Amino acid sequence: MRHSFLLLCALLVAACTDGGIPPIYADLAREDVTIDAKAARDLVNRHRQLSGLPPLVVDPALMAAAADHAGDMARHDRVGHDISNGALARRLGAQGIGFTAAAENVGAGYHSIADAISGWRGSPPHNANMLLAEARRMGIAASYAPASKYKLFWSLIVADGEKSAPSGQ
Repeated sequence: MRHSFLLLCALLVAACTDGGIPPIYADLAREDVTIDAKAARDLVNRHRQLSGLPPLVVDPALMAAAADHAGDMARHDRVGHDISNGALARRLGAQGIGFTAAAENVGAGYHSIADAISGWRGSPPHNANMLLAEARRMGIAASYAPASKYKLFWSLIVADGEKSAPSGQ
């Protein structure tokens, strides 16, 4: 009994330190928001694995594209796929990101990676995007907007393994 109590106390103390909260649960609603892309990838990949789908890798170009779009939504205090820089295919093509299949989830108001991914899992169209069978890579970002009622704007982009921009884009 005493050992159980001491273990519980140790766990509570550990949870109160900066390192005690797993990155997927950390409150990111702050100016210096930084997404732990590997933790997000692992959470998405566990979900994909349950559906028999291959895992995704974090792609730096998709990370940049997601950050650009999350920032665009935050600057305009609007959630959407086409704020000021065009729809996903146009944005990816303009950034030289090749793909033959791609999808994007956007959201606002989620304060942690776990909240965002859980919210998308609970929405059939967003869930379908995370489970895009052709997807092999991903990028995820959040942008802070202190004056917005949402505080955080999110973008998750998944795409197949194509490396160069398709012709005609």
